Amino acid sequence: MAADNSGVATILSEVQGQALVCLARSVIAGELAVAEPLACDADILAQPALQKRRGVFVTLTIGGRLRGCIGSLLAIGAIVDGVRENAVNAAFHDPRFAPLQQDEFEQVAIEVSVLTDPTPLAYTDGDDLIAKLRPGRDGVIIAKGGNRATFLPQVWQQLPDPDSFLTHLCQKAMLPGGTWRDGSLAVQTYSVQYFHEQRVR
Repeated sequence: MAADNSGVATILSEVQGQALVCLARSVIAGELAVAEPLACDADILAQPALQKRRGVFVTLTIGGRLRGCIGSLLAIGAIVDGVRENAVNAAFHDPRFAPLQQDEFEQVAIEVSVLTDPTPLAYTDGDDLIAKLRPGRDGVIIAKGGNRATFLPQVWQQLPDPDSFLTHLCQKAMLPGGTWRDGSLAVQTYSVQYFHEQRVR
């Protein structure tokens, strides 16, 4: 049974999720020309569940520190295609980081997140917004004018206080940290089923 690690209805099995993580590592290895045999199960990757359209994020960390995170919030393509594209983008095109290097490849840990479709969250003010959010379960998208940003549900692990979570999210969107308090933001939420890499090093 899939790890229902976000409260979201199960989308994929753990075996399917690990195949996606393997795919992400395989794609990055190919870009780096790293000679490492990867036993990704092609039959699993071809299963209908992995051809469904879902938003997908790929997150890279080294020693628990973020090394890259890129994805799509919208279900614009098949899950497997989203993993391939975003694995490359997270490793080499996240503007916050230099491209991943060969000597980092063995140290990097990979996580794949599969998203539900975002849904609008109606609220009146900051207090109401905090009351309606589900810490640890909701991914949150905020938008105002041309400014937009999201935090995956996993970010609650680093920012468990809703006030701090929303303040940092506003800052990520290049808005004043307290913008969430006045009810002027468009807010959407989504859930995530995520898979950590399971490798013996």
